[in-house]
Amino acid sequence: MRELILLRHAKSGWDDPKLDDFDRPLAPRGREAAPLIGQAMAARGWVPDAVLVSAALRTRQTWRLVAGELGQGMPEAERNKGLYMAPAGRILSFINNVPEEAQRVLVIGHNPGIGDLALLLCTPESDAAALRRMGGKFPTAALAHFEVAQKWSELEVRSARLTEFLRPKDIS
Repeated sequence: MRELILLRHAKSGWDDPKLDDFDRPLAPRGREAAPLIGQAMAARGWVPDAVLVSAALRTRQTWRLVAGELGQGMPEAERNKGLYMAPAGRILSFINNVPEEAQRVLVIGHNPGIGDLALLLCTPESDAAALRRMGGKFPTAALAHFEVAQKWSELEVRSARLTEFLRPKDIS
């Protein structure tokens, strides 16, 4: 069984209005939340063997802080400018192109695309409590964990079982 983890970047800062959105760094709250999510992933054994990350600064910083909690030997994240503010369908197309030997894939991106894709992927067998929490809001540094029975190239709408939805406030 393959696993897919969709992670929204941690809270970013708006302190410098001259910065382009793409170049916004993490806020202090984001720098605290990302390691918590990394620790929760490590505790559950959710160590990815393929990582797709939006090329935006805040997503790259989120990955660096999450990866620091997952131990040695983390895969090199594939930085993808196409994931920046990508809609659900585009994110899914990137996942469809992940090498089939990858068993656990982590995608770090932005809303609304990440949250929309998470909802679209859910099968009727998804965990009801996780689905309720996720349906309300997909906040920064939240993640959705899915079990995927088919090949990455065959992943489509309503074909992954949501097993858990984690928010930083669920952990701290």
